Amino acid sequence: MDISEIAISEYIEVDAGERLAKVRSIFERENPKGLIVTEDGEYAGVIGERDLVRSRIEDDTKASVLMKPAPRVDRTEDVREVARVLVEGNTKIAPVYEGEKLWGIVTADAILEAVLDSLDALTVEQIRTEDVVTVGEQSHVGQAINRLRKHGISRLPVVDEDGSLTGVLTTHDIVDFVVRDADRQGREDRRGDIDRMLDLPVYDLMTSPVLTTTADETVEDAVRRMLDNDISGLVVSDGENGDTVAGVLTKTDVLRALTFTEEGQMDVQITNVALLDTITREEIVEDITSVADKYQEMQVQHAHVRFHEHKEKLRGTPLIQCQIRLRTNRGQVAGTGEGYGADHGFHVALDTLERNVLELKGLIADEEYRGQLLRKLGEL
Repeated sequence: MDISEIAISEYIEVDAGERLAKVRSIFERENPKGLIVTEDGEYAGVIGERDLVRSRIEDDTKASVLMKPAPRVDRTEDVREVARVLVEGNTKIAPVYEGEKLWGIVTADAILEAVLDSLDALTVEQIRTEDVVTVGEQSHVGQAINRLRKHGISRLPVVDEDGSLTGVLTTHDIVDFVVRDADRQGREDRRGDIDRMLDLPVYDLMTSPVLTTTADETVEDAVRRMLDNDISGLVVSDGENGDTVAGVLTKTDVLRALTFTEEGQMDVQITNVALLDTITREEIVEDITSVADKYQEMQVQHAHVRFHEHKEKLRGTPLIQCQIRLRTNRGQVAGTGEGYGADHGFHVALDTLERNVLELKGLIADEEYRGQLLRKLGEL
């Protein structure tokens, strides 16, 4: 299936030199999934809502500062390949070309709606994110923003002192607060409003009650709930009262699942490929395959590698955090590391991953040994 029927020719375009104040007002007025940015009449990049969660950036800042590249796709490109492009570009919108002409855009929502009926074969448990980052009700919004940036995520389940789910805070909630009543505020008023926001407790901005899903629900039903309520993710709940956080399921998780290959074949997906410097995609795939091959019985169907750039630099080279997660027939296994440059960060994460893979191998071997021992005892 290609995207020719789901790409749209209508889109909102801003110039790279446009003031950020206008960009914010467009998001408030039009509520788009993202904006196409042009420079001298040529496509230059996109701006997503998440990119606006940078509270200290002034209104006079140019749009080009927030702009990020999103690879162009052909109007007849396959849906799965476009899903990969969106995930790897960490964006919800991509420019669609017909030949050499910018024809329109394709969005993550359009792709999900097109494949919705085929998602009934997947359960939430199969593709949810299990290692969830949460935030406390009384934490400051500024702390929540730092957590969103650090982990490159768009939502934080909010928990009370007992660890029970009470709400969710998203980038949309924060952007909505920042741009609220923007037309009636001057620049100094806005700066004061943002400073006040950073000191507010998360409880004041969070959404409650929370829309949730469960591990055994089909992905089709979960995505329908997201689309019907115009949200980007659901908290996976557990426990008798449904107030225990057991994971998060986002539209990005579903898009990533669309790129999984057939069982037994490993598919490697890289988020923020623009950060690759002295290492190539081919080298990453080769190194991950080498680690996976050390335990033959663990079949890796999918590997997700995510790079995140910190502000800290060493002789001009940025500090890069790398997260590697393998989806296998034995469950998920991951490794995280940091280093100066993508190459260094990746190999630190790879070392951690290898230790965790070998640890998993040992645990499974112990389980098999215990099983054999019990069987032998049962025969006596």
